[in-house]
Amino acid sequence: MTTKHHITVQVNGQTHERDVEPRRLLCDMLRTDLHLRGVRVGCEHGVCGSCTVLLDGEPIRSCTTLAVQVDDGDVETVESLAGEDGGLHPLQESFSACHALQCGYCTPGFLMTLKPAYDSGLKPDRAQIRELISGNLCRCTGYQQIVEAVERAFRLRDGVEPAGDLGAQA
Repeated sequence: MTTKHHITVQVNGQTHERDVEPRRLLCDMLRTDLHLRGVRVGCEHGVCGSCTVLLDGEPIRSCTTLAVQVDDGDVETVESLAGEDGGLHPLQESFSACHALQCGYCTPGFLMTLKPAYDSGLKPDRAQIRELISGNLCRCTGYQQIVEAVERAFRLRDGVEPAGDLGAQA
């Protein structure tokens, strides 16, 4: 008989208490128990980045993190990006506007990887953006549109580009 551990975790601003098996992966708890389907499982080895969520504000791979490791933690998934009115976060809106997604499978991982840099006020150049996303794999886009989307989202954040203006993207 497997002993379960009682954990308490904040997920997207809501407190959840669960009894979890010691070997239960965070991604499985989020997807199966909490029905947060934006958490994607790609490689199951922490290589592709599709399962990236934030733990206490820092990106982690939920496919290599045990649920018991997030006890008393604060987890954010891509579902947390939506505004109170249900609108898209500037990162999401820019990914759409710049065609930075095709199949979309990897997109939640990219978005959650980028959110801390976006929130910090960082003003990265293209090389820094490529470094930021270097731990995330996409098999569809070739990354150019992703870099352009990140640049656009940061310009929107800084008020340099009005929302809806695709500038050079049009």
